[in-house]
Amino acid sequence: MDPVVLARIQFAFTIGFHYIFPPLSIGLGVVLVITEGMYLRTGKDLYLRMTKFWAKVFALTFAMGVATGIVMEFQFGTNWSTYSRFVGDVFGSALAAEGIFAFFLESGFLAVVLFGWDRVKPGVHYLATVLVSLGSMFSAVWIIVANSWMQTPAGFHIVGEGDQARAEITNFAELVFNPSSMDRLFHTVMGAWLSGAFLVLSVSAYYILKRKHDDFARASMKIGLVLALVASLLQLFSGHRSAVIVSRHQPAKLAAMEGIYPEFEPAAVHVFGWVDEQSETVRGPRIPGLLSWLVHGDASEPVTGLHALPSNERPPVQVTFQAFHGMVAIGMGLILLSLLGVFFWVRGTLFKQRWLMRLFVISVLGPQIANQLGWAVAEVGRQPWIVYGLLRTSQGVSKVVDKTKIIASLGMFGFIYALLFVLFIFLLDQKIRQGPDGSNPHDPNLAMGGRAK
Repeated sequence: MDPVVLARIQFAFTIGFHYIFPPLSIGLGVVLVITEGMYLRTGKDLYLRMTKFWAKVFALTFAMGVATGIVMEFQFGTNWSTYSRFVGDVFGSALAAEGIFAFFLESGFLAVVLFGWDRVKPGVHYLATVLVSLGSMFSAVWIIVANSWMQTPAGFHIVGEGDQARAEITNFAELVFNPSSMDRLFHTVMGAWLSGAFLVLSVSAYYILKRKHDDFARASMKIGLVLALVASLLQLFSGHRSAVIVSRHQPAKLAAMEGIYPEFEPAAVHVFGWVDEQSETVRGPRIPGLLSWLVHGDASEPVTGLHALPSNERPPVQVTFQAFHGMVAIGMGLILLSLLGVFFWVRGTLFKQRWLMRLFVISVLGPQIANQLGWAVAEVGRQPWIVYGLLRTSQGVSKVVDKTKIIASLGMFGFIYALLFVLFIFLLDQKIRQGPDGSNPHDPNLAMGGRAK
């Protein structure tokens, strides 16, 4: 197999596995801010128990995110040395900012959140919780800024030629606020909020079905429902905004997302379908003119199709199309599920709907799958460019790393990540089974079940 393909598979595997955890941390960080804020406002021990329980889960996801994220940075130097040389001056500032302003903020104050219940004042502890939540989101800011620069480069100039060429920053503000960064950031953060919200809903529904920790489960589910509904609706809005930006700056990606081949014609939205890449058609139901209306405000406005581009500048259509439609389908399902939950809550029958509770238990998978599909759309839809319009993926790979080494390291990563995933599931299951009242003999704060009076 081609070393370029193998290097892409390895990076996709490692980043895909890593991306299970940061969205959970970001979403749970918001949950902690809400629950501890309600504890300070009401003084109810229920919200204290809730905060401590979700803080333990947050700590687990944070630790897994750190452990799985380190590997990706080494791959920049091993598998993607030419790419690293090209973007190093640009990414250096963004990733340094992520480490200084986000990771240290999050990890530093996390110790106060976990162990400071009886050591600092309630207001100080809440400030630490807020800073941990902000730190998790600041990490997303700088990572998305760096990735968005690869999608829509801005604020730079090129120095050198050939393999020695590199991009240098000329305007840091333009780098940060490149054409796609803020819309992609909002879309990503809403996806993370959904991950946290539906984890809360899943665990709460499990307790309700098992008739355990009833007061905790009911209160957690209401908080999860509010966050899920807000985030899912905002996700729909942000998804539309992101598609408009894609239509302006990455027309090939938009064409692949909807399987559009004619050069300049009004374009339909496909509800679902299958791309026949030989006949260059899509089989499946569609809504004529809807894509033109969504991106231009006019159903008769033409949209750039793949025939307007050279064949060697077109992304893989089938993968991009299916990933995009899968992401949208899951997103709409999450909106429907959130609305159903709120509907039965308002009617006062939410906790009697056992069929709905079962759906909520498995719904935790929805945001995770949608997040993975969203990254597939962003990255596969950008091909054949690793930096859009400037550096091809085939040019960015290291010249001295052969396929044997990549296969060996990929196998090693697969084995280690499998062990890590089993460990994560085991520890998460253990915490859920212990419940909010479970005590750890090595943690005096949790063993006391609340703040010392």
